[in-house]
Amino acid sequence: QVHLVESGGGLVQVGGSLRLSCAASGRTFSNSAMGWFRQAPGKEREFVAAISRRGGVTSYADPVKGRFTISRDNAKNTVYLQMNSLKPEDTAVYYCAAAPRLYMTESDYKWSDSYDYWGQGTQVTVSS
Repeated sequence: QVHLVESGGGLVQVGGSLRLSCAASGRTFSNSAMGWFRQAPGKEREFVAAISRRGGVTSYADPVKGRFTISRDNAKNTVYLQMNSLKPEDTAVYYCAAAPRLYMTESDYKWSDSYDYWGQGTQVTVSS
């Protein structure tokens, strides 16, 4: 079991930055790939970024490449999402998720069904 709690969301102006954190409890964090997804009002949940168990592999959705950075600290059981150059279209509830799997393909990272555990989400609002 992995319990996930996101924090760091809030209201920011266009071009600003936020860093989201996701704290995990449970012994499987370091054995889990971690992902960030987001869901805007009236839209389906979409993949944002993912990181492998040891942090050696990362994956990003095209709209956030070059602006967002995912990282993890296994000693602190925490995964981060640094978001820079924020745009109004980044407004959404952001969720972190854990996939306790030994092997993930590039497609697996982007597929929500690959993840077994989800946090409650944190709201990010970018004002123009």
